[in-house]
Amino acid sequence: MAATHFSARIEDGVHRRLTPFLRNRGWRPRTIPYTGYGNSDFVRVLGRVVMGRRMEAEAKVDQATTTEELARAVFNQRGWRSYITAPVGYIPVRIRIGEAEYRTKTDRSGYFDYTIPTHDLTPGWQEVDVLTASARPAKAPVLIVDDDARLGIVSDIDDTVMVTSIPRPLIAAWHSFVRHVRARQLVPGMAQMYQDLLVDHPGAPVFYLSTGAWNIMPALDHVLRRGNYPRGPMLMTDWGPTNTGWFRSGQEHKRTALRRLRAEFPEIRWILIGDDGQHDPMIYREFAAEFPDHVAAIAIRELSPTEQFLSHGSPIASFDTLWTPPNQPTPEVFGANGVSLAPRLRAVLHRRNLP
Repeated sequence: MAATHFSARIEDGVHRRLTPFLRNRGWRPRTIPYTGYGNSDFVRVLGRVVMGRRMEAEAKVDQATTTEELARAVFNQRGWRSYITAPVGYIPVRIRIGEAEYRTKTDRSGYFDYTIPTHDLTPGWQEVDVLTASARPAKAPVLIVDDDARLGIVSDIDDTVMVTSIPRPLIAAWHSFVRHVRARQLVPGMAQMYQDLLVDHPGAPVFYLSTGAWNIMPALDHVLRRGNYPRGPMLMTDWGPTNTGWFRSGQEHKRTALRRLRAEFPEIRWILIGDDGQHDPMIYREFAAEFPDHVAAIAIRELSPTEQFLSHGSPIASFDTLWTPPNQPTPEVFGANGVSLAPRLRAVLHRRNLP
């Protein structure tokens, strides 16, 4: 078994000392439910347990029991507050669906990600109870995808549905740690494009796939809802050190998530939506070349020269945008925003008999 990376060992050492210190000062575990998903065969429940303080400005955050309540509570906070957390590692967690109860525990960073193989939840949005010792009971939302669904949407977030210029270190620090989440600018026309796709394809699930940190997921969920984006599970990443290095690979996170969705929903063909600021075109084309029967279309938002420069230091798109694997059969559409992308994407779906 490979040794844990020294960065993770340092982080674990800090947490081992910080958690009892905070507990002595009156802090207690708090369960943060994330948005899960499933179908008739399984349900995936996600969340995190962190130490929370029950006083003054933090009271509303600590008392939140659902993702929506938590999002409202943190919406006006500066971004850095979402990252300053003390996770509770290896604490037992119970997940209750009706009368059935399932047991798991958090990992070293306080996260739990548990797949339940059987359940009696009906298609649509449901809630499951999450119970953690010394924490208030929480309700985790889960999207149960109808077995009849044949089309789905996977969307990037950063620079696709909202402008963040996240890859540049100083810009990323400013957006993530200083600015309010509500200061992020939504891309014109994208929300309407997604809503129109759901009108044409009722029951199509929407997944938001991002290399952003789980820490800001509740606030991002609130921003997207205020912008009239359809509700959907968010597949984010852990912000801190991993067992193998300082940070996890964002590209591998997206590749792994896409392959997992393909395996979990083998009957669904996906519309993959991203931007040309970084690696989305390359990752989507790789996936489409490997699994052509599982991709309906690729839609890429084209960044402006200024956005390109803020994204990766050059006013033109990166090489990844130009790279195409051999025999890549999936149609692609490009546009500056949802207004220009929508008619092109709809035309492609019609040509492929996906009205």
